[in-house]
Amino acid sequence: MSNNGQPKTLFEKIWDEHIVVEEPGNPSAIYIDLHLIHEVTSPQAFTGLREKGLKVRRPDKTVATMDHGIPTTPPDIPITDMMVLNQINRLEQNCRDFGVPLHGLDSPNRGIVHVIGPELGLTQPGMTIVCGDSHTSTHGAFGTLAFGIGTSEVEHVLATQCLLQVKPKTYAVRVEGVLPKGVSAKDIILNLISRIGIGGGTGYVLEYTGSAIQGLSMEERMTVCNMSIEGGARAGMIAPDDTTFEYIATRPHAPQGADWESAVEKWRSLPTDEGATFDREITIDANSLEPMITYGTNPGMGMGITGVIPDPMSVKDVSERQTLDKALNYMDLQPGQSLLGHNVDVVFIGSCTNSRISDLRLAASLLKGQKVADNLRVMVVPGSQQVKNQAEDEGLDKIFKEAGAEWREAGCSMCIAMNGDQLQPGQYAVSTSNRNFEGRQGKGGRTFLASPLTATATAITGKIADVRTML
Repeated sequence: MSNNGQPKTLFEKIWDEHIVVEEPGNPSAIYIDLHLIHEVTSPQAFTGLREKGLKVRRPDKTVATMDHGIPTTPPDIPITDMMVLNQINRLEQNCRDFGVPLHGLDSPNRGIVHVIGPELGLTQPGMTIVCGDSHTSTHGAFGTLAFGIGTSEVEHVLATQCLLQVKPKTYAVRVEGVLPKGVSAKDIILNLISRIGIGGGTGYVLEYTGSAIQGLSMEERMTVCNMSIEGGARAGMIAPDDTTFEYIATRPHAPQGADWESAVEKWRSLPTDEGATFDREITIDANSLEPMITYGTNPGMGMGITGVIPDPMSVKDVSERQTLDKALNYMDLQPGQSLLGHNVDVVFIGSCTNSRISDLRLAASLLKGQKVADNLRVMVVPGSQQVKNQAEDEGLDKIFKEAGAEWREAGCSMCIAMNGDQLQPGQYAVSTSNRNFEGRQGKGGRTFLASPLTATATAITGKIADVRTML
């Protein structure tokens, strides 16, 4: 509750607690609890600090790793990409010079920044978290206000541990019911974005609520929050509950003893108060959802797996019609076409959206005793060294390799195609990543976004498949 007794949302509670300076008509200065950095967006920021003679204000609240450009080939193979090598060397030097903790190439805790933050217990309810990466919204699954920032803002946070922000509006996304068999967290978020479009959340922070959200595991909640940015939102959030606390409790950076009890007591006060109002609301019936797949060149161009591609001529808005027409030309698809049975060349299971141990278990459960379709490349890329080690301890790597899939080292991999893991021009991929933009996974490559279950079903058949027929 606010001081005047007015009920408040989860977002409002965290925002209000982190205001450093607030002046009418101007952006607010808010305090940042955790700043995550990686090798791609941090070099210029550190250069700016040196030029200004500044230090990192709170190196103890800054954590670095390497993920975007890191090859996923075996570690004994030398890195030959000089741009990547330069980024790695610069991050190592910058972290040494400024006293920033780094999970480097030889760290057992290295991995995708949005995977290692939660698994190390760095991500905790009530925090403000930023990173020079769009999908920082992942951390909102823990009841945090987490969002991506630009390079100049990375420098500003390094120097001041604060950030200027315009207060967003609030948007409740209620997902009620029970997910049918074969439907996953990825299908929830793809369905939402297909409804509101890639700009539907602009200016808002999404709070996901409802029985279907409460029934998700923490890793599934991370998948949902991860793609909030693809709907245009500033961030995505889910209120912390016992599921959250159980996940954090055993993590290395979790509070201990009396500090743990005190932290949990505070975290229990974070969920939105009864009677609090949102600026916008939408309700989704989980019971009616089916596996989703995209057909175009942004995540909003999605449909149920049994659907057909829409006709641009049916779109009233001229700009949207032209965008859809251009997308279908790029994808070489036709209006009215079903994607079921469409040939693909590559299946990619990984990225900060779907590279956690639960994602790999889902994929392995389908692939066990099966073979990857002929002439199909299947890449399975764990999100961190910890995920990789756990998967190998459980024998998941053997299932993937025996089926004919590639078992890779941890990293962002084909999601961003910065590291040799990429599509060739004209190739089609079913990908568990978060973006299907033109050339996102390789110049001229064509991407269908889907869940790990749909991706694995496609890997087995060699064609886009409805996983429900295989369960």
